[in-house]
Amino acid sequence: MAPRIKRPGRAAPAALTAESPCPCGLPATYGECCGRFHSGEAAAPTAELLMRSRYSAFVARDAAYLLRTWHASTRPPHLELDEAMRWSGLEITETTDGSAFHPRGTVTFRARYRHHGQRGELHERSEFAREGGEWVYVDGEFL
Repeated sequence: MAPRIKRPGRAAPAALTAESPCPCGLPATYGECCGRFHSGEAAAPTAELLMRSRYSAFVARDAAYLLRTWHASTRPPHLELDEAMRWSGLEITETTDGSAFHPRGTVTFRARYRHHGQRGELHERSEFAREGGEWVYVDGEFL
């Protein structure tokens, strides 16, 4: 059997550590930022921070967190993440409501990625609501 040749862009992403820069784009380490939400140490206090933590969960391939933070009415029974997706950046373009004083909120964002070597961008307006006192993702509209 011939040895496999690694091609650029196909390497597995480096594992996130508590000291890694947070993938969500905020100037903090993963452990100080989204990692504490993923571990269950804290809950995201705003819809925007939940959106950022969900993006970081896609980077970290944390399907359990994504399901845990999905509204019961729209949550799928299981989630399989595409191993070929390489998320490379998040830009929040607009937020509406979604603070500690609101029951609902929206976050509009652009998430950049590479899939099988091809660049792409996901542009979505996501809707969030409080469920059991915590923010959860309800649904999204592709823009």
